[in-house]
Amino acid sequence: MSEDNVAAEQLRLFIERIERLEEEKKGIGDDIKDVYLEAKANGYDGKIMRQIVRLRKMAPHDRQEMEAILQTYLSALGME
Repeated sequence: MSEDNVAAEQLRLFIERIERLEEEKKGIGDDIKDVYLEAKANGYDGKIMRQIVRLRKMAPHDRQEMEAILQTYLSALGME
């Protein structure tokens, strides 16, 4: 097998792996969407739940800093 054939085969395998992972990612995305729909059917606000998930991913210090800046901006706009 020539070096070009080896490189082409390796590239094909990488592409196929990426395609499989993209399909799995789509499936997981669909599962997450279903959980949000189920929560909504039980009276929960999906938008707020998404915000909580995003906040929980943040480091506590980063979250506190963001909340302080938000409060400053709200106050400056007279929204407090």
